[in-house]
Amino acid sequence: MGIEKVCQFLKDAGTYFLATAEGNQPRVRPFGTAHLFEGRLYIQTGKAKSVSAQLAANPKVEICALKDGEWLRIAGELAEDDRVAARKSMLDDYPELRGMYDENDTNTQVWYFKHATATFSSFTADPEVIEF
Repeated sequence: MGIEKVCQFLKDAGTYFLATAEGNQPRVRPFGTAHLFEGRLYIQTGKAKSVSAQLAANPKVEICALKDGEWLRIAGELAEDDRVAARKSMLDDYPELRGMYDENDTNTQVWYFKHATATFSSFTADPEVIEF
């Protein structure tokens, strides 16, 4: 149930913020994809974006999402999954992205968490930690 809870929180939040590094400079931007495939949590981007190069150089990331007074932070390492099936599964879950991406193009990219620690926090409850 742990990874499913994490993914559902990200989906319910709608927008979360992904932090990467570019050299010694942190970079943060909004993201909106969260998808479970083969028991792993995936996100999606395009190879043409700077975030793709940042992930290739340093796959350690952190995500932060806020919803209804509770926030989720996920610290971990991403790995690219270059399989068409993984890209198709993501785009089937987010059909609105098909105007910009296709599982068979050379731009669509999906990444999954290899090692992650997700922490749910609020001002009213003790933190809940889920590792996956």
